[in-house]
Amino acid sequence: MQEIILIKNGELALKGLNRSTFESVLVKNIKRRMRDLGGFVISRSQSTIIIEPTEESFDMDEAVERLSKVFGIAAFQRAAAVEKDMTVILAAAQEYLEEQLADISTFKVEAKRSDKAFPLKSPEISREVGGALLAKFPHLTVDVHNPDRIVTVEVREKAAYIRCNQIKGAGGMPVGTGGKAALLISGGIDSPVAGWMLSKRGIILDAVHFASPPFTSPQAEMKVHDLLAQVAKYSGDIGLYTVPFTEIQEQIRDNCPEELFTLVMRRFMMRISERIARREDCAALITGESVGQVASQTMLALGCTDAVVGMPVFRPLIGMDKDEIIVRSRQIDTFDISIRPYEDCCTVFTPKHPRTRPKLEFLEQAEQALDVENLIQRAVDGARFEIIRCTF
Repeated sequence: MQEIILIKNGELALKGLNRSTFESVLVKNIKRRMRDLGGFVISRSQSTIIIEPTEESFDMDEAVERLSKVFGIAAFQRAAAVEKDMTVILAAAQEYLEEQLADISTFKVEAKRSDKAFPLKSPEISREVGGALLAKFPHLTVDVHNPDRIVTVEVREKAAYIRCNQIKGAGGMPVGTGGKAALLISGGIDSPVAGWMLSKRGIILDAVHFASPPFTSPQAEMKVHDLLAQVAKYSGDIGLYTVPFTEIQEQIRDNCPEELFTLVMRRFMMRISERIARREDCAALITGESVGQVASQTMLALGCTDAVVGMPVFRPLIGMDKDEIIVRSRQIDTFDISIRPYEDCCTVFTPKHPRTRPKLEFLEQAEQALDVENLIQRAVDGARFEIIRCTF
């Protein structure tokens, strides 16, 4: 009896003739995540990806933990792979499932017979395995409607697989199948969640962070590093550009109307991010904005910031309220990092009465007092690049 992992890839089954390409990317991502856990081989069969350890040292528990964060996996299970013989299947089910059935009261058995040459049909397999489990574990009873556990026996071409306790995967699409985009990340609650959500749709992430020393601290930058490291557990490695923003903010403070400070600042951020994104072959920008959350996120304000860029701006949180975003941030373990008391540049020179219904012509007029192109180019040239690695 060998323990393996069976992976179901969910919506990839809907990709028709492109399905094999998507599955190949998923397999590559799985291999990359588990390459240091010991020897294993991966095969594909009938919408299922099979991971078979080739070394006793293979860390199965850690593999399960890492697989739970791989986008493109709908569900997965540890399973026992045994010879396609009912005597072997019954003995293996009694042995392999002992721990999983010890603390429950009810169960049912589901059988799937992909190998039509196997002598027993699916209902017969279910009855045989159910009877063997009842004989071995007299505390159990069968409940076909609402069981505590579902035991599955699947007879395929290579082997019979015995499994229980399906584990929910991260879902979504394999990272690398949706292109590449640049995430504007501040260090707050919203932007890491936005990056996670777009990565779940298969998008590779680069990130752009704006730092304004001495108004922002090194701890604020470290917070961004830690947030991206957490997102990278799902997305894979993330390229981070840290942009010097102090000069631009001081120029805005000294030359623009106070009520427009935040919007002019956001327009600079969008321009700079787009320039970096295009240089890195990104096809879109990602932000953590949602309608009405703050004064710079009204519909009119968002239209004014988008007016300075010529690529799509994805806002996956646009219709979510703060409570919904916090729930998601807790789910991906970024919330506690986001609330560390280190402020980012968005809180520098915040106007007392920001304009919530801005007009584009007023912003364009305010920016005429600034050397926009030179400020942007100096910021882009001064950006520091590093890679936030996917680690566990």
